[in-house]
Amino acid sequence: GVLLGVNITSPTSLVRGTAGRAGLLSISYSSSSQDKPVVKWQLKKDKALTVVQSIGTEIIGNLRPHYRDRLRVLPNGSLLIDPLLLTDEGAYEVEVSITDDTFTGEKTINLTVDIPISKPQVVVASSTVLELSESFSLNCSHQNGTKPSYTWLKDGRPLANDSRLLLSPDHKVLTITRVLMADDDLYSCLVENPISQGRSVPVKITVYRRSSLYIILSTGGIFLLVTLVTVCACWKPAK
Repeated sequence: GVLLGVNITSPTSLVRGTAGRAGLLSISYSSSSQDKPVVKWQLKKDKALTVVQSIGTEIIGNLRPHYRDRLRVLPNGSLLIDPLLLTDEGAYEVEVSITDDTFTGEKTINLTVDIPISKPQVVVASSTVLELSESFSLNCSHQNGTKPSYTWLKDGRPLANDSRLLLSPDHKVLTITRVLMADDDLYSCLVENPISQGRSVPVKITVYRRSSLYIILSTGGIFLLVTLVTVCACWKPAK
């Protein structure tokens, strides 16, 4: 005989949801049977946790308090969660079985839940520096947003790699050492996560050039110091 089973398809294996809004884990199934399907959704974390079971669209059993009034099973077996919470994130496995079919259909959909990025701003201790000797640090600050990633921009373009650029482990703080005149520019930060992005208002960093007299005096001072050290090292008091 012919072995019959439930076939499940889904338009995507990854759903990016926003906390506080509705999230749809969309599937469809095909079967040779006209009976209502038994649909079971599980959340797979440390262990499989049953989220909801239904016969057709009718939920059976008691939902956990965490899910009450937030779940609907649609006629095609899809799961609607409204509103989404951050704790809803994870891998969801759906099983659809029908009495007349030999095989149960299975499908896994990954759900991410995030809070949108609020508008960031660049915080700097001082917007003026002296070339060659000073450094400056920029801090990218924002109120809200999960899983942020940071990109630093100079005059609207991503900063190129340079040995003078130091980034904190999370890339939230940028420090530029041994400042050059070429560092005189507009700086901004771009913050992104899976559902949104935000860009700060540019901050102007002004680099002041050392005067020729300052350089001469600095060079002369170093030469005088070296001369004095050499003389002292070579001089011996008379007996």
